[in-house]
Amino acid sequence: MVKFSKELEAQLIPEWKEAFVNYWQLKKQIKKIKLSQKSKQPHQVLDHEFGLSIFYPIRSLARNISSKLFHSDSKTEIIQVRSKSMEDGDEEVYQTELVQLFSEEDEVTVFFESLDGELNKVNQFYKNKESEFLERGEILNKQLGILLNLKRVLNEHRRKPNAGALSLSWSSSPPRSSLCSESSANETSTDSQIDEIIAALEKKGVNLISSGTRKKPKKGKPKMAVRMEVPATTPTRTITAVTSMLWEDLVKNPKKEGAGDFISRKKIQCAEKMIRGAFVELYRGLGLLKTYSSLNMVAFTKILKKFDKVSNQQASASYLKVVKRSHFISSDKVVRLMDEVESIFTKHFANNDRKKAMKFLRPQQQKESHMVTFFVGLLTGCFVSLFSVYAILAHLAGIFKPNSERSYVEIVYPVFSVFTLLSLHLFTYGCNLFMWKATRINYNFIFEFQPSTALKYRDAFLICTTFMTSVVAAMVIHLLLRASGFSPNHVDVIPGILLVIFIFVLVCPFDIFYRPTRYCFIRIIRNILCSPFYKVLMVDFFMADQLTSQIPLLRHMESTTCYFLAGSFKTHGYETCKSGRLYRELAYVISFLPYYWRAMQCARRWFDENDPNHLANMGKYVSAMVAAGARITYSRQESHLWFFIVLITSVVATVYQLYWDFVKDWGLLNSKSKNLWLRDDLILKNKSIYYMSIVLNVVLRVAWVETVMGFRFNMIESRMLDFLLASLEVIRRGHWNFYRLENEHLNNVGKFRAVKAVPLPFREIDSDG
Repeated sequence: MVKFSKELEAQLIPEWKEAFVNYWQLKKQIKKIKLSQKSKQPHQVLDHEFGLSIFYPIRSLARNISSKLFHSDSKTEIIQVRSKSMEDGDEEVYQTELVQLFSEEDEVTVFFESLDGELNKVNQFYKNKESEFLERGEILNKQLGILLNLKRVLNEHRRKPNAGALSLSWSSSPPRSSLCSESSANETSTDSQIDEIIAALEKKGVNLISSGTRKKPKKGKPKMAVRMEVPATTPTRTITAVTSMLWEDLVKNPKKEGAGDFISRKKIQCAEKMIRGAFVELYRGLGLLKTYSSLNMVAFTKILKKFDKVSNQQASASYLKVVKRSHFISSDKVVRLMDEVESIFTKHFANNDRKKAMKFLRPQQQKESHMVTFFVGLLTGCFVSLFSVYAILAHLAGIFKPNSERSYVEIVYPVFSVFTLLSLHLFTYGCNLFMWKATRINYNFIFEFQPSTALKYRDAFLICTTFMTSVVAAMVIHLLLRASGFSPNHVDVIPGILLVIFIFVLVCPFDIFYRPTRYCFIRIIRNILCSPFYKVLMVDFFMADQLTSQIPLLRHMESTTCYFLAGSFKTHGYETCKSGRLYRELAYVISFLPYYWRAMQCARRWFDENDPNHLANMGKYVSAMVAAGARITYSRQESHLWFFIVLITSVVATVYQLYWDFVKDWGLLNSKSKNLWLRDDLILKNKSIYYMSIVLNVVLRVAWVETVMGFRFNMIESRMLDFLLASLEVIRRGHWNFYRLENEHLNNVGKFRAVKAVPLPFREIDSDG
């Protein structure tokens, strides 16, 4: 049977952990009471040592029976729990008084003081979150009411025989009901009815800004004006927002939009999607609050039972009555609001299909299959066996000897290095997922992944082992065919076939091979490539940071693409791609691109959030671009001038990166922290791990020193060293990932942020505009 402390640790909401009952501290105090009893027990035994006899158990049993028969109605309360209101009147505080004296009175008093403190903490947190969600629910009802009425206006305009621009921009049917309109949706479409709907909106205090075709009401201005604000999450919206801002700022003549421009089908659809997402998050938050209430109730019950058992008293019944009367148990507002959200969502977003609505509101998590674990083990064994076979064949063929044929390493090495580095990155990501799950870091919430389709660590390991087994199998086949005397023109097509297969699997439209994950990956890569036109999310810049560690992989992809597109595999020559001027110039572009994308993301975040820290972060990537360009130039024309340029730019970029890693991304090196030069909150219990991680990150960050040391290697040794350094950078990035998400998780915990804040489309402003 699992102990409740472990069960509570596994089920509690990580971001609200500090607001839960401190069950572990209360258990320690009960142990102190037990130890206090044991210290007093020997004295009691000595006092009665000569009075005991063989009839003592019989007398004790008779005394217990008589006390139950004759004194059952005279049970007295051991404790009294009083509630009193604070000066503001909103906060209710519970305080326990001991009616009956205990032999260990001091420890019992401390226990109940702590228990009262935990009850007050839980109660107050629940009240705050409940009021927050209730307020959010009222706002969403208003937003939905405005949306439904706008859709109705557009639908009536569409039915109009001589409809203008609005009829071209709206084609969906309206809902059957509206929260803010009392007239029927089946009325005939006429101008007077449209005016009545707009007037009804204005009577309810809603004025649609930028509806230039509408006249002001005769009874004066409405009480509230509403503007539709659609976030600039796509390139089209971003360009429109920037040009509109420049138009207003530079020309000083803001464009007046008509109703057809302001109320469009795309904007209404986007607003509907935003409100639907807000309802889903509200429902999720209410579910978390309900779980919070039930877990704390069980915790209070368990800890009071432990107290009764240790103290041989019956104090739990009277205290539990108070707990059940407290607000976090007695209030039913959360349950009623959940029912209301379910009915609203089913009616307006699921076409009265409750089963469809529940798929959005209560997504089912995937059940972990033991078959995944089995195939991970099977493919790992296959990979080890095939790699051993390849190592033996390569040794027999003399592939990696200094005087071996150069074409094999120059042609095969870049192609298979792409797959190997990608597989290593997948393996480190699987290790990250395992550690995040083990340490209760809510990575699905941070990355905004759907729990039903999110990749688990076993799935990541399965993809990795499948990838590597296929790659090593292709390498063995390639080497066998090459040793058997097949034409190099045909043999060298094997890596290209493997690449085509993997690209086909990545874009495969069928629901196989983790399609949601594949499409999510493609969408993130699209957002990165189009930076800064897409709104930057956590998962976007996290993936862009991964690309900055995969510049060698991108360089190898450049070599592979050139080799196949230039037709070099037909002539079995590699000089075309290595000596071409375009190829050499593209090396700069490939080395700059990941840093450029990341810098543009920082610029976009500064534009959206107006936070100067993002500009400082952008400077880090610009310095990395300069250092990367200097190192490429130095590798081609070695001179003292370029040596000093490389040294200065690389040192500046490395110091910049290390500072940002430790202080900003990891939140460490805090001189005022209770943990020396770390931070106050640490997820890992062993502090030495953090110090070793700091040292490891410094060592791997300065791996660029090898490029300026002037070591001389032969061609094969040089390629192996490059691959080793690239692999170490991938490992460093996987190591960095854990602490980056740990710091993000602790920020969410510090702010009790367990529900995503979804922006809403309609904003109240002054009616003057």
